[in-house]
This record gives sequence, C-alpha cells and structure tokens, in this order.
Amino acid sequence: MASYIAIIHKDAGSDYGVSFPDFPGCITAGRTLDEARAMATEALALHIHGMAEDGLPLPEPVTLEMAARDPDFADGVAVLVDGPQQSKTVRVNITVSADDLAAIDAYASMQGMTRSGFLVQSAVKVAKQKEDAR
Repeated sequence: MASYIAIIHKDAGSDYGVSFPDFPGCITAGRTLDEARAMATEALALHIHGMAEDGLPLPEPVTLEMAARDPDFADGVAVLVDGPQQSKTVRVNITVSADDLAAIDAYASMQGMTRSGFLVQSAVKVAKQKEDAR
C-alpha cells in the first residue's frame, strides 16, 4: 500500500488538526502531535476502507513538492502516513430503521464520509474504547 501525505496544523487554542491533500474530507485531530499522528493513520485507513467498499479508486499520492506548493497547506507540517494493508472487503447486510438510516447518512455526508466508512469508524472506535477500558 502507498504512503500518503498528511498535513498537521495547529491554530491557537485548538488541537492539532490533520488533513490529507489526496483525500478531501478525510480529517482528524489530536491533543498532541503524537496523538494527531496516530489519529491520521486511523482516519486514513477508515477512509480508504470506505472508498474500497464503494468501489472507488484510490488516488496516486501527491508528491511533497506538490503539497508544499498548495497554499491550503502552507502553515502545516507534512508527514507520511502508510495506507492500510489491503485485506479482503466483505459485504454485509444490516437491518436498521429508515429514520436511523437517514440520520446515519446525513451525519456521514456532513463529515464527508460514506455510510460504510462512518459505520465502520464508529464501530471500531467503540471497540477500541472498550478495549482500552480493560
């Protein structure tokens, strides 16, 4: 799997934000630089997983030079984030009320995510929280 550039930036009074030039809408944040870097890896993996489920092709990674010339990323620090190891994608069916599905779709859309990506990210986050609580 390719490595992609993540741009870490910080505004006064905020956490460290992370965005990806190759994946508009794939964003995350962390209280510390280390947490932001870890969250970048997780966000990229979930975003790519959602794209794979939707049958979307992955972009070719931009170069560091291209990212450095982009004025949207001028105030950030570029780091490389490895894409996830490709694992087999499995299609599943779930039963959910129409109202809940509409709420899920609306929230996912506002976050720039797919339905599948949002559901996976949410489930993984809850599972990780439960595991960390042990």
